[in-house]
Amino acid sequence: MDSHSIYSLVIYSLIACCVIMFFVWLWSYKIKNAGVVDIFWSYNFPVIAIILLLLAPGFETRRLLLCSMVIIAGARLGTHLAIRIFKHLHEEEPRYAQIRKEWGANAEPKMAGFFQMQAASNVLLAIPFFISALNTSPELSPLEYAGAGLWLISVLGEATADQQLANFKKNPANKGKVCDTGLWGYSRHPNYFFEWLMWFSYFVFALGSPYGYIAIVSPAIILYLLLKVTGIPMTEQQSLRTKGEAFKKYQQQVSVFVPWFRKE
Repeated sequence: MDSHSIYSLVIYSLIACCVIMFFVWLWSYKIKNAGVVDIFWSYNFPVIAIILLLLAPGFETRRLLLCSMVIIAGARLGTHLAIRIFKHLHEEEPRYAQIRKEWGANAEPKMAGFFQMQAASNVLLAIPFFISALNTSPELSPLEYAGAGLWLISVLGEATADQQLANFKKNPANKGKVCDTGLWGYSRHPNYFFEWLMWFSYFVFALGSPYGYIAIVSPAIILYLLLKVTGIPMTEQQSLRTKGEAFKKYQQQVSVFVPWFRKE
């Protein structure tokens, strides 16, 4: 692994993500909606992928495959979030409104720092991309093919879960109800499960390169965030506030995360 190359690529990626998030924060300050950070957190991964595609010294076929995966997944999720958020652009999402309320008078400076932390997290989570993009071996390994296969399953699964939830919300008769159809009948958060599986697939892909084991950091961080911090806890707290007993019943019946297990 060329240390000079990885340091340069990390710096370029960090600068790009930080600059993007600075302007996104300015926009969010103007419209009073921090929820837009989610859109550009997703879009920042394709930005990193493009940097690696253009500048990384690794085997071209590997870079093309990996960067295509990252660009497709990031663009899909970012666009899905943009469509949802733009429907109420001037009405902040409840979870960010709650954070702003808790931060009080210091909310905006803290929010600016939060946006920059999101940029840094983009680069940290991109560890599998850096490792793979620096691999100059002229052949793809079985682990890279396995990672690509897992990635395809994860992206299709997440897109399916997102679409099922969107279709449920479109029906006025479902207002105030909990989506428990399709994948949502087997997991309270199938979208999060497949999001984590996608990051695990990047780890598997990276195992085909020197030092690939380091990439376990990414799915480990994602799993921790989803289970303990900003993912499931905040989402379920909001659901309990808005759906009350209906969501409590859903919690008792449906597994929190893994979509193939349903409680009796």
